[in-house]
Order: sequence, then C-alpha cells, then structure tokens
Amino acid sequence: MTTIRSPLSADAKKTTVEELQATLIELIDLSLAGKQAHWNVVGHHFRSVHLQLDELVAAAREHSDLIAERAVALGGSPDGSPESVVAERAAGAMPTGFLKDDDAVTAIVERLGRSIGRIREAMRAVEEADPVSQDLLNEALLDLEKQSWMFQAMIQT
Repeated sequence: MTTIRSPLSADAKKTTVEELQATLIELIDLSLAGKQAHWNVVGHHFRSVHLQLDELVAAAREHSDLIAERAVALGGSPDGSPESVVAERAAGAMPTGFLKDDDAVTAIVERLGRSIGRIREAMRAVEEADPVSQDLLNEALLDLEKQSWMFQAMIQT
C-alpha cells in the first residue's frame, strides 16, 4: 500500500483534509442537485435556467476534482461515494419530477447559500493550517458566489 506523505503537521493535515472532505461532499451534492433540476426544469424561462444549471454543474464538478486531488496530495483519501454524499450532505434531497423554472431557481439559490456558507467556514478553518487549500476553497467560492448572483437575478420579486 502506498502512503502519501503530507507536507503538513499531523494536526494541520487532519483539519485540512476534514474540511476538504466536507467541501467535496458539498460540491458533489450541488452538482447532482443541479443536474436533477437541469433535466426536469420546465416553464417560460426553461432555456436560460437549463443552460445556467449546466454552468453551475460544470463549476461544481471542476472544483470537486481539484479539492479531492488536494486532499490526496496531503495524504488524505477523499470519499465521493453516493453513500457518503447522501449521509453527509447538509441539504435534503432535490425534488423529483418536473420542476417549474421559478421553483428550480429558488431551490438552487437555497442550496448555493448553504454551500457558500459551508465553504466559508472551511476557509476559516484551514486559514493557518494550509493556505494553499484555502486558496482552492476561495476559487470554488468565487465561482459559486457568481452562480448564486446569476440565479438570484432570475428571481422575480
């Protein structure tokens, strides 16, 4: 069995890998929720919501890969299995069946808000332990906050 040696102290590694794992779960869950909505969205704004959901999914998937690879580089073993995602996710299940465009947007805005909050917590937790991982979390946060803004702009008040 190969062991990847971490450049971090044992405590810093533990904190950082735990936060990266939690973020990985958050991003995988967000990408799955985005695809569920993408396949089932209906309504007058179908096309714009459908396309925006694809952008969200692509961003979440890209960042989940970078986060998981960082965990491995630190000697961790990321777990993105379906069982772990369901067991550890912060949000409940995404609605099934057709989803009116406004309802899809609202559901995604809520999920993005939770994900953004969770990643901000992770950034604070790894600030001293591993600034490199904090940079990766910040990059993910930049993309998710942009997505949140774009989805919020679709909500009619």
